[in-house]
Amino acid sequence: SVKVNAVVFFRVVDPQKAIIQVEDYLMATSQIAQTTLRVVLGKHELDEMLAERERLNLDVQQILDSQTDAWGIKVTNVEIKHIDLNESMVRAIARQAEAERERRAKVIHAEGEKQAAVALLEAAQMLAQQPEAMQLRYLQTMTQVAGDRASTIVFPLPMDLLGRLLDKERPVVDRR
Repeated sequence: SVKVNAVVFFRVVDPQKAIIQVEDYLMATSQIAQTTLRVVLGKHELDEMLAERERLNLDVQQILDSQTDAWGIKVTNVEIKHIDLNESMVRAIARQAEAERERRAKVIHAEGEKQAAVALLEAAQMLAQQPEAMQLRYLQTMTQVAGDRASTIVFPLPMDLLGRLLDKERPVVDRR
């Protein structure tokens, strides 16, 4: 639940109706304003209440004006002044905002991964068209590895070369 402070501005346009139609038009207008405010705000989520205060003001004003018209009262303005949230609601809103930020970060990260995959696919297609380019890339990688002052050296061996070496080492078995 939340506490809401609001102000209703109205004027009596027909004093006769205001006295005859209701016993106490000030109290009646106050009561119907409170009830209408609860009903209108109850239909909306908390973040809507905080973000769309002007629209809610107009909704309450229109409903009140139509209900008090028979009493000779014209509602001229409604202002929701303050929405007071308890500590647990503030924490819940903060958690929701954090979850939304994390969601957006994941979407951005996934989009970056998708773009990287497309770029890698294009690079692989280019390298496949030019075998010499693959050899140059291999030599560039070796140069980078040699430049690092690492204690472990990884020596990549092209699979096609390794496959040919393994085929030569296998003994030929005659199965007649």
